Amino acid sequence: MTEETIHESSRSRTRQGLATYLRRIARALGRGEPVPVDEDGTVTVDAGGTGDVEVELEREDGTVHFEIEMEWPEEEVAVDEDASASKATFELYADNADQYRWRLRHDNGNIIADGGEGYADKRDASSGIESVQRNAAGAHVIDVSRDEEAPEEGGSDAAFELFRDKADEYRWRLRHDNGNIIADSGQGYASKQKAKQGLNSVKSNAPGAAVEEPAE
Repeated sequence: MTEETIHESSRSRTRQGLATYLRRIARALGRGEPVPVDEDGTVTVDAGGTGDVEVELEREDGTVHFEIEMEWPEEEVAVDEDASASKATFELYADNADQYRWRLRHDNGNIIADGGEGYADKRDASSGIESVQRNAAGAHVIDVSRDEEAPEEGGSDAAFELFRDKADEYRWRLRHDNGNIIADSGQGYASKQKAKQGLNSVKSNAPGAAVEEPAE
């Protein structure tokens, strides 16, 4: 019997980060979509039928190991080692005031998010992108008009806030736990459902989106 390691990675995660990663796996399985193996979704596994699950909890040399292993017959699994990580791209650019900004553009040409402000230093704009990449997928969604608050458990270090603007249109913003708004919709929507669709697109596409510097 031959054994081939297709992908292996190891990294430290906070409790919230671990919850976010497991939620991405569960969501993909529930929808029947390819499951992201790595953080950026560039390696995926698409399993059909019924699989076996093995759960093991053990102590060894002062460390507790909690392992979950899923197994399917090879003929029922499709592995993609060069998956499209995202259907969007972060564009990092300088505006007319010579400040650095970013926007997240979907493959269909639509801008689905932006940073909402300019930065004097390109590194600050890049840090803003990285914060959105880390936090968008696991962020809770709360309706500000209903005075909702994000649950204390799970989620990421940010939350999507749905609200109505002065023109009575629905918008969203991604607010970090430190109070800073790290992304916003950049436009208003006629319905709350459309605003949710917009932020869900950011949730799905931001983590693995490449960063480019387009020519202006």
